[in-house]
Amino acid sequence: MPLTSPRLWVVATPLGNPGDFSPRAREILAGVDAILAEDTRRAARFCAGHGIPARRLLSFFEHNEEKRTEEALRLLKNGRSLALISDAGTPLLADPGYRLVRACRKEGLAVSPLPGPSAPTAALSAAGIPPLPYTFLGFLPRDVAGRKALFTVFAAMPGALVFFERRDRLKASLDAAREILGPREIAICRELTKTHEEFILTRLERSAELPEELLGELTIVIGPPERAERLPVREIRRLIAEARAGEQRCLKPRELARRLQDAARGWSVKEIYALMAENKD
Repeated sequence: MPLTSPRLWVVATPLGNPGDFSPRAREILAGVDAILAEDTRRAARFCAGHGIPARRLLSFFEHNEEKRTEEALRLLKNGRSLALISDAGTPLLADPGYRLVRACRKEGLAVSPLPGPSAPTAALSAAGIPPLPYTFLGFLPRDVAGRKALFTVFAAMPGALVFFERRDRLKASLDAAREILGPREIAICRELTKTHEEFILTRLERSAELPEELLGELTIVIGPPERAERLPVREIRRLIAEARAGEQRCLKPRELARRLQDAARGWSVKEIYALMAENKD
């Protein structure tokens, strides 16, 4: 289709390796009238690095999305062509842009995807964890209560969970996941497509053993539930009774539930705690 036609292009850009930028994506970005980008300085460096002529760059981020959407609609209606990019990967999946695309569709304006790099897809393709079905959660809530609430909603779903997390919140997020989701496989996918790419394959119940500080961009894949190996409830009650009668009897209930989780195969901390509450005596 002609580049000159009024259209919003949703363009994927490399996660880190410049070689992943397709010739068609370069052609589109070089031909549109304006590029919408989260960080215009970063976008300018990216364009310069790929020999894309200087074009009008418009900032497009969470706090100005509504204003920029109105401006973008005006430009499109006046016959202009636009491209939407994120800092890395495919736009919209964890970045602003959905409202703009939806507004274009409501106005009958053309929108075309230019597919390419995507961190969730890249992580799933190389983690070795069953990829289908899967749910992408984007960035987790900042507060622990919000993370636990989110994990609770998806705990019973049969597939993998994929999300982004900051390195300084990773431990707390995995602690919340372990408590709510129970024992599962996990993959910490670090610096995808970059020089120091790394896949750390472990289990949620051993996540406390991870290094204190993992540098770079992190994509987390948590495997599907493992309910098939779940211990019978009578065994869990026996473990609880033994713990209450032994050296761990002075522990607070939730801490005791955490201690029992390794032995309570297939049970989450939350489920063990609930069972303890039913049998206080």
